[in-house]
Amino acid sequence: MRRPVLIALAAVAGLVSTSLTAAAASADPPEQIVNGTFTSGHAPWWGTGNITLDSSSGELCADIPGGTTNPWDVIIGQDNIPLVAGETYAYSFKATAAPDRVGKALIQLPVDPWTQYLAANPLMTGTATVFSYTFTAPVSLPNAQVAFQIGGSASPWRLCLDDISLKGGAEPEVYQPDTGPRVRVNQVGYLTKGPKNATVVTEATAALPWQLKNAGGTVVASGDTTPRGVDASSGQNVHSIDFSSYAVAGTGFTLVADGETSRPFDLAGNLYAGLRDDALKFFYTQRSGVEILDALRPGYGRPAGHVGVAPNKGDTSVPCQPGVCDYSLDVSGGWYDAGDHGKYVVNGGISVFQLVNEFERGKWAASAQPFPDGQLNLPESGNGVPDILDEARWQLEFLLKMQVPAGKPLAGMAHHKIHDSEWTGLPLLPHSDDKLRELHPPSTAATLNLAAAAAQAARVYAPYDAAFAARNLAAAKTAYAAAKAHPAIYASPSDGTGGGTYDDVNVTDEFYWAAAELYLTTGESAYLTDVTSSALHTADVWSSNGFGWQSLAALGRLDLATVPSALPGRAAVRASVVSGAEEYLAAITAHPYGVPYQPANNSYDWGSSSQVANNLVVLAAAYDITGEDRFADAAVQGMDYLLGRNALNMSYVTGYGEANAHNQHSRWYSHQLNPDLPNPPKGTLAGGPNSSIQDPVAQQKLTGCVGQFCYIDHIESWSTNELTINWNAPLAWVAAFLAGQGDGTAAPAPNCKVTYTKHAQWPDGFTTQVTVKNTGSTAINGWTLRWSFLGAQSVESSWSAAFSQSGATVSAANLSWNKVIKPGQSVTFGFNGDVATGPNPDPALFTLNGRACS
Repeated sequence: MRRPVLIALAAVAGLVSTSLTAAAASADPPEQIVNGTFTSGHAPWWGTGNITLDSSSGELCADIPGGTTNPWDVIIGQDNIPLVAGETYAYSFKATAAPDRVGKALIQLPVDPWTQYLAANPLMTGTATVFSYTFTAPVSLPNAQVAFQIGGSASPWRLCLDDISLKGGAEPEVYQPDTGPRVRVNQVGYLTKGPKNATVVTEATAALPWQLKNAGGTVVASGDTTPRGVDASSGQNVHSIDFSSYAVAGTGFTLVADGETSRPFDLAGNLYAGLRDDALKFFYTQRSGVEILDALRPGYGRPAGHVGVAPNKGDTSVPCQPGVCDYSLDVSGGWYDAGDHGKYVVNGGISVFQLVNEFERGKWAASAQPFPDGQLNLPESGNGVPDILDEARWQLEFLLKMQVPAGKPLAGMAHHKIHDSEWTGLPLLPHSDDKLRELHPPSTAATLNLAAAAAQAARVYAPYDAAFAARNLAAAKTAYAAAKAHPAIYASPSDGTGGGTYDDVNVTDEFYWAAAELYLTTGESAYLTDVTSSALHTADVWSSNGFGWQSLAALGRLDLATVPSALPGRAAVRASVVSGAEEYLAAITAHPYGVPYQPANNSYDWGSSSQVANNLVVLAAAYDITGEDRFADAAVQGMDYLLGRNALNMSYVTGYGEANAHNQHSRWYSHQLNPDLPNPPKGTLAGGPNSSIQDPVAQQKLTGCVGQFCYIDHIESWSTNELTINWNAPLAWVAAFLAGQGDGTAAPAPNCKVTYTKHAQWPDGFTTQVTVKNTGSTAINGWTLRWSFLGAQSVESSWSAAFSQSGATVSAANLSWNKVIKPGQSVTFGFNGDVATGPNPDPALFTLNGRACS
């Protein structure tokens, strides 16, 4: 999520005595801390009213009470510390704790917005340990504060501090990330028969020999690298390695080049099914308003958050910000957007849409894998509905609750967001959040997100819950009409206290996306007109940076291209997706790290990992449209970047790869701050490099970074290392696509051809004849043909085949007399169907005995 950049108060510059500047240049810079050795009491140190400071032993000790919520609930500090802009300071202290505890050591502005110039999280133990840090002051300040924030523990503990020192004249710290071996690979592995590429960082300019070794150290393949010159996105001189020709499955392979050995990886045919499931399971632990059961997610159980149990104010009756409305809404449920407790319609819309789209893809993509009931181990598992739809429904129900009620001003619009009235700190579990919750003003962008997601849900959920589908369609139509009546109500860019702003002053893309989804679900001409009259319908919507919550035209284009419909000019729409994918394929080919992402000036965006993933979605869609393996291969290569083939030699997915991100910014996956809490769950995508480095940790460590190096796996680096629902959604989507690629072998040619002919259609029904021809060279002895309807259509009566239907999926099996289909021969059968509601396009995918037909 977007957080405000904390801007230091430059107005105080020049108020500090210049004596410090002169002293800093001397051999012995002056001590800025008063009485840091506690040889004569502990003045001027102070503590919050819930502790008693004791310096009788020659160090400063305090018994820290349990039962506090926030780190700042217990503080030891000293005020009026002068800082000089541009001066580099050495800060150190000695600490012991019993039992072990992580604290927060801060040097900061002593008033709101509490800008932090140094933020450290030392793990203090029973052994006296000296902690040392350096930082460069960005402003001059006469009254900075040194603070130890040590609250937030459920149980009491004891802290002792000594030898606290702050001196200027230090050498600036140069952060050097540990990038491991210079041979960079996908640390999870490669599809056995798919593309296999790696990158070598080297000073050499001529080709180098490389070797592929198996787990036993035997060389199984070799060749020469391809020099690529200096990679602008990292500043490194690199070579590439293509070892695609080796296609024998195994574990523990390594690549050796230029005297370096890569981290290990596997060659296999089922690398991504686990990642698909883990990326989807992430959403359950992001749920608001319900207890997270430890039995379902061991180590991640927690009480229900924001249900109104003290000290929590709850989301069951949330008022608006002052002056916004005169009502309260029950907006409980939904997913926490990111690492805090906010919930946002604009970000929630794209996130839930991509989960439902991942499921819906199975209706037209031959390589799509099923999403069964019970797959994700949810509380709803076993209810007869695919788990992915159960999880998505948790968010959809929340989105519906955010709609302004009938009879109120701006009825039908959607409130932009709900979150705390103030920012909270880390760690803070949802049930312990004591801040007031507020609804923020409606916005056109949020309203159209609701319209698009609900319109999609209306057709996808129709076979499983007709009432829920109808409720979504009604909400979508109401929201779209409200947005057209109020087309320019924008979220305020200054409404960023307690949560991200998600401001957006161009909503033409949201209008296009919402109109597309409503047309696909209803077939109504009014929505078709809005689609085809939009300038975006024929525009190039394929940004090299990728689409995201603020740029959504691509979502509309992708669904218009892939969801079956009677859209006029659909062939051109499909061709435009392929054209966009060509751009990303070319980027992968040109990039030494194989990245389908080319931001201007190599200035990486906030959440760049998700933008890479979204570009892979476009490549996957092009494969679904064309069947050309080169697009699937490109999607496979793009995932290599996320899983370790990058400048930092790090997998950005928690739990995947030998070196992986696992300290993402979160208030409850806060193991780095509190050993009693977990790291983010396996399958969590980190935001990735962000050239703007807005948070203090990134600014301390990464100033001057180049492209891929603008990342640090630190919980306080919320601008480079956040986790969010809209980053895990495309990760899950792409992992599902890759899981359907098997071991990378090209799909076999079809051995059947299906002709699906509607002979008659009336307002609530239709008659269809289906012919299946054997186009192969051997007889088909026993057959089952399957397809999926777009919405709630159903088979009512049939002939010449045994029909069954589960959800939208229809199965037609042979009878005893038409069991065999000889080469070149056909069988014909048919059925009468119920249209239910909406359009009735022909199915786009038929499989015979699990194999796609032409």
